[in-house]
Amino acid sequence: MSARAAPKYRTDVDLFARSWTELRRAVAQLPDEAFAQRSGCAGWLVRDLVCHLVLDAQDVLITLATPAETEPTRDAVTYWEVSATPPTGDDPLDALVVRLAAAYEEPWLLKLHLDDVGSAAGRAAELTDPDLRVGTRGEVLTVGAYLSVYVMEWTLHHLDLVAYLADVPEPPAEGLARSREMLEKIAGSAFPPSFSDKDALLVGTGRRAATDAERTELGELATRLPLVLG
Repeated sequence: MSARAAPKYRTDVDLFARSWTELRRAVAQLPDEAFAQRSGCAGWLVRDLVCHLVLDAQDVLITLATPAETEPTRDAVTYWEVSATPPTGDDPLDALVVRLAAAYEEPWLLKLHLDDVGSAAGRAAELTDPDLRVGTRGEVLTVGAYLSVYVMEWTLHHLDLVAYLADVPEPPAEGLARSREMLEKIAGSAFPPSFSDKDALLVGTGRRAATDAERTELGELATRLPLVLG
């Protein structure tokens, strides 16, 4: 690996790996009864969210195996399609995830599949040059930018996982900080310093409503929230 590529490799790949490892570890430690609890994703139980993570891991594997020759068309910030309408859980793809999750029947099967496919996705990320270009959703990104996208994805879904579960470890601080940084770039404005990284992400993406005091602090930014990422 060249000296030029090394810092970028550590930033993109190592943070991806840390965020993904901690999320999978949190799922692996869940008791069976937790899978029937609601998650922070509207309309989804924890088992539905974990099933979605399996599909996410498959997406990582597919994308890293889809090289592109053209110049990048998106980066880790412009990758996201932004909406102001929070999901209701009624979207056909969301409903499909619910049916797939129910088909597993036993939580240990979901855990096993996530560990299997998730470990493979993690290894693939470590083995891929972050400067390579890959195609996904009709766009081209560098691998480093794509992995940064998934730092945000893992971090937000980790927050969704722990939303109604006590004693489950939260996302690593580095992932929260990096995700906040990306969300602020998407918003075109910084969140007030009084907001923790977690609260900036929860309020910024509509996972919880801002309090009156928070709305006052947010000022004009409050009128542009939530930023629903898809």
